[in-house]
Amino acid sequence: MTTLNNIILTASEIDQKLTRIAYQIYEANVGESEIILAGIEANGYILAKKLKTKLTKISPINPVLCKVTIDKKKPLNPIGTSIKAEDYTNKSIVLIDDVLNSGSTLIYGVKHFLDVPLKQFKTAVLVNRNHKKFPVKADFKGISLSTSLNEHVQVDLKDNDWKAYLE
Repeated sequence: MTTLNNIILTASEIDQKLTRIAYQIYEANVGESEIILAGIEANGYILAKKLKTKLTKISPINPVLCKVTIDKKKPLNPIGTSIKAEDYTNKSIVLIDDVLNSGSTLIYGVKHFLDVPLKQFKTAVLVNRNHKKFPVKADFKGISLSTSLNEHVQVDLKDNDWKAYLE
């Protein structure tokens, strides 16, 4: 149950953060004609779709969506992508998720893409928590939070009332 006290990002703030991230992605890929926006299944993919829309409006870059399926409870299980490896070989990729918690989902996602040669690899998250188990960082982030280990960041991207909050 969310209350006004534990909401950290409202729908309009999320939209502003995504606009800023889209500009940062464009700046980092200004010479590219095409980039791969690889969204980690569920919320990461929803954010990737929103970033694709924003990038299309602000740049000539053709953003290609890729859904990345990772078992977040067992990240060593095989990882799937909605496009074939040859479609992202020698391309610039941005791996996108909603929250960078321990870093395990993002680091296993990065590892999967390193099986083929890439031009450039960046990561983007809406919320970056500063307590990580793995040495992974977000290149583009909406907000960074120092939270206690007991607190959980939840991002709700259902309907039009998007929000991020602490539980």
